[in-house]
Amino acid sequence: MFGVGEDPVRLGLVANLARPGGNATGYNFFNTEVTAKRLELLHALVPKAVRIAMFVNPANVPVAERTSRGAQEAARAIGLQLHILNASTDDEIEAAFDILARERPDALFIPAAAFFVSRRVQLATLAARYRIPVAYPTRMSKLGG
Repeated sequence: MFGVGEDPVRLGLVANLARPGGNATGYNFFNTEVTAKRLELLHALVPKAVRIAMFVNPANVPVAERTSRGAQEAARAIGLQLHILNASTDDEIEAAFDILARERPDALFIPAAAFFVSRRVQLATLAARYRIPVAYPTRMSKLGG
């Protein structure tokens, strides 16, 4: 049984999506594939937004690189400027929000990564404090869980 946010074929978990083979059962969140659509939705919700900040977790190099690359390509395609900030600890998230407070981007994009989902309370609290529109990877209305 597996649950992944990356391509299970590329990870070597299955032979292909149509005929996975083997004895594995799992699901894929297709996080990388929906990054462009999520940026488009953020831009539709905040149409005047041009300067977008995005957090990445440099402790998870493969995901950070793929997410950064995909988001930069998508941002360019729709005319957005993307500023990537590293955050791999609670303190680094706080420091990244201090940078946001100084630089005042138009919105913040949180990628679909387990690290950021697990810090949803901290992220939502800081975003509200700094009054910055945010696109979260999951529904954030139930902050306690």
